[in-house]
Amino acid sequence: MELKQYLQELKKVVNIDCGTATIDGVAQVSQIFQQWYEAEGWQCDSIPLGDKVGPGLFATNKPDATQYDVLLVGHMDTVFPEGTVAERPFSIEGNRAFGPGVSDMKSGLLNILWALRGMDKATLQRLSIGVAMNPDEETGSVHSHHWIGELAKRSRCVLVCEAARADGSLVKARKGIAGYKLTFKGVAAHAGNDPESGRSAIKALARAVLEISDLADITKGTTINTGVISGGVVPNIVPDHAEMIVDVRFQDNDEYARVHAAIEAFGKREFEREVKTFVQLQSQKPAMTPSAETEQLMQLVEQAGAAEGIDVRWKSVGGGSDANHTAALGIPSLDGFGPIGAGFHSASEYLELDSIEPRIRLLKRVIQSL
Repeated sequence: MELKQYLQELKKVVNIDCGTATIDGVAQVSQIFQQWYEAEGWQCDSIPLGDKVGPGLFATNKPDATQYDVLLVGHMDTVFPEGTVAERPFSIEGNRAFGPGVSDMKSGLLNILWALRGMDKATLQRLSIGVAMNPDEETGSVHSHHWIGELAKRSRCVLVCEAARADGSLVKARKGIAGYKLTFKGVAAHAGNDPESGRSAIKALARAVLEISDLADITKGTTINTGVISGGVVPNIVPDHAEMIVDVRFQDNDEYARVHAAIEAFGKREFEREVKTFVQLQSQKPAMTPSAETEQLMQLVEQAGAAEGIDVRWKSVGGGSDANHTAALGIPSLDGFGPIGAGFHSASEYLELDSIEPRIRLLKRVIQSL
């Protein structure tokens, strides 16, 4: 492969601010990948997913196919706000590339493109391949997971090309994720002259934080984090409003059902007298757990790795991806087929340059083996 060309393409898409809410930036990334796929003779469709996110992009070598031998999935958005590229654009230091989304997951999207660019004609004639690129994975694929799910139902298997872990491992399982916003409505009053007339939303929130934390069960892999809280206006007013954002992670979907039911019941509680509680589920991804069919796919990947001289190892991780959704539909799904990287969602995010070419070969060999 031409690593210089790969890095030029990587620089082009990394140096676009494309956080999920930066809709124009995500659309620009989509247009660039559409041009690259169409240059290879692939059919591309821009997928409108509402006015709150950018478009999805679907590419295929078989426009008339009703079923796909493999669905390759990746996301175009990042977690970073506008202005991040100006602060720290794409750069290379030694064996590492840096920049917003360099490994999560612009390089993963490029690995799909390059694996398919190098595919022999016989394989492309034999297989029906779909590539789905979504604009909102970083906020839970709220607007795109139904679209990807429908494609997955028409596919024999799903390979998600998020980055391989820092030690090179691929991903066989991911924790499920759910995000909640709890809002508390109390009664304002002067904190000095008339405090007894007030009903503190912040006091209610404080009690709820402790109770919701007690729902965690580390022994079962269930963790709960109240990561953001807000409330009140000034110190001398009893606060009539407060809210908190809660992150729930789980390894077992039945365990999540327990936690979800408990949090939903908070909406019927008064954690402080006459303070109302409102519960909103903002996002949810089911846990990704390997089925017997997925384990067969893992064996195929291991055989492909052996053929390419790549040591294939597997890991279960806490972060979610689009593989969570597709696995929950019963479709054999694996993840981590991008190059090796780490530092995701931070200014230290990096990509290991010497992992690019081997991981393209691995993905190409896996597809050819189907």
